[in-house]
Amino acid sequence: MADGLLVERLRQYLKDLQPNARALLMAELERGLLRGEDMPGAELVLQELRRQARNNSPAKRPGNLARLFFQPLEPFLVDDIVTRHHPGRIARVTLEPIWEWMSRDLMPGEVKAVTGQVAAAFDRGEVTRAEELANGFQDRAVTRMDEALSAAANDEKVRRRLCSQIGTPRALDDVTAVMTVLKTRDSLSAFGSRLPAHIKVFDDTMTSDVRSLIDSRRGGGSLFVYKLAIAMSRLASTWQLIRLATRAAGSDSTMRIAETKYAVAVDMVFAEIERMIAELKAELRTGRGLATGALLKSIHDAVRGMRTEIDLIDDSPWSRRLAALRMQVSDLLKGEIEGLNGRVQRLIRPRPTMEIAPQSTLDQRDVQDTEALIEFVSACRAYATEFDVSDLTASAWAELQQYLDTTTAELAENLRNAGPADGSFRESQLDAAVRFCAKVFGDEYAQALVKARDHAAASERKAAAKA
Repeated sequence: MADGLLVERLRQYLKDLQPNARALLMAELERGLLRGEDMPGAELVLQELRRQARNNSPAKRPGNLARLFFQPLEPFLVDDIVTRHHPGRIARVTLEPIWEWMSRDLMPGEVKAVTGQVAAAFDRGEVTRAEELANGFQDRAVTRMDEALSAAANDEKVRRRLCSQIGTPRALDDVTAVMTVLKTRDSLSAFGSRLPAHIKVFDDTMTSDVRSLIDSRRGGGSLFVYKLAIAMSRLASTWQLIRLATRAAGSDSTMRIAETKYAVAVDMVFAEIERMIAELKAELRTGRGLATGALLKSIHDAVRGMRTEIDLIDDSPWSRRLAALRMQVSDLLKGEIEGLNGRVQRLIRPRPTMEIAPQSTLDQRDVQDTEALIEFVSACRAYATEFDVSDLTASAWAELQQYLDTTTAELAENLRNAGPADGSFRESQLDAAVRFCAKVFGDEYAQALVKARDHAAASERKAAAKA
């Protein structure tokens, strides 16, 4: 499948980048998204960069046959925990257990034989031949999967054994999804080829066009949810998928929408919001702040889009589900906002010489993490209303401004009067304050502080030389 191959190449390209290059790319993409620039694919790239940054060890690259076998699944893969259900999508972490099951229990001899044949074809440079071998293997694997699932459906003991062999929490559903996509890979690929590669504006005309393609009889009704997943991957904002549901119902009423087959589109968007919230929580837990501002923006836009597109006034299951998600984000933001000023003060609090270890400096990782937190809280100000943290954010930001404004002058004075033992620490404090001020007051303000820092540092070095 062409789209899957492109995503795989992008994934490998990002993996091969140096860490500094990935960090620069991540920062630039986040700034662009927060400025509201149209950047097709930016959210996908940021998600992949965050995933790779969390995984410090190089990912094990699967064998050629495994990559070709799972390639048609690429448009439907989601980087999430296996227990969260994403209609029409497959958790990436389930692929390795399924491949191990196939290699060990389902068709071990054939896996070994075709793996060797595919590797030999690649060695000879026969890419097309390798793909033909993989396609034939896919067809045979689908047949064997179907037989295994049919046997499990008719025998409880067989079902338990099969679930144990596969080893994922939703084993039968996972295999069924993989089997369905592989069985219909050509139909799904053809459907994807008829959609625009990137749908920038999902207005009434485009919504009607996409609905017509989805409702076409090619592939049958079993492909409906997978067509929705492909369509969602092409949208500028995934939450816009719910427009298919409201247009199909001819109403924004939850009851009317729930009566249509497109109601599953709403569940797909909910699952994506839940995934993003979990990812935001994981990123904030690390303290690195990896493009968390852009992630918060995506969550905010999806929640607001849900409330705008659907009438959630009534006490419906969707209303309660969205309210619970908003509360999760609110609690998450409150913890970060409330801890901001304590972290800043812990780093740059002016302190007597007796509290400073000779020749010590601030931990630069701690400074970077705090700088990232300041950026995140700054982004929170734009989205605070949706999550009911406006007053808290405004209060914390005003306190931060006042503290930086009054403390930096004292830090500069302390550096001017520093001696050989405490000079390096006080310089690192002022340097951290300059970085923080750049995030809070802007670069022009920070540049003025840089001059004050340099002057103070020069004074400290002269005093040290005289001593």
